[in-house]
Amino acid sequence: MTIAYNYPILNLIWTMFMFFVFIIWIWLLISVFMDIFRSHDLSGGVKALWVLFVIIFPFLGVLVYLIARGGKMHERAAQQAIHQQQAFDAYVKQAAGSSSSVDDLSKLADLKEKGVITDAEFESQKAKLLA
Repeated sequence: MTIAYNYPILNLIWTMFMFFVFIIWIWLLISVFMDIFRSHDLSGGVKALWVLFVIIFPFLGVLVYLIARGGKMHERAAQQAIHQQQAFDAYVKQAAGSSSSVDDLSKLADLKEKGVITDAEFESQKAKLLA
């Protein structure tokens, strides 16, 4: 008698465990491939060799890659995220457009009329806008 026959719930638990291990393996492969192509310090030939090594010997290739270059994977991912955030911020600024100096001067004049800023503050901000 097998354990799965006597305890069918163990078969279900084992199947779920193997399913999660498979998902983790796919995620790890994708992470390694993303890191290979994200690395700017590798030449195209070295990237091709890493890809071939990981495809031909998947378990050994991923293990060797994680040992050899795994320490910097997080740094490369963080640099990529920073670069994407900067590109997004630049796009938003460009799409939103900057207000013209005339609009800014009119806002300053309104603040001066309401008494929020003094004449000296108005003149200094005006000089900054016109510079």
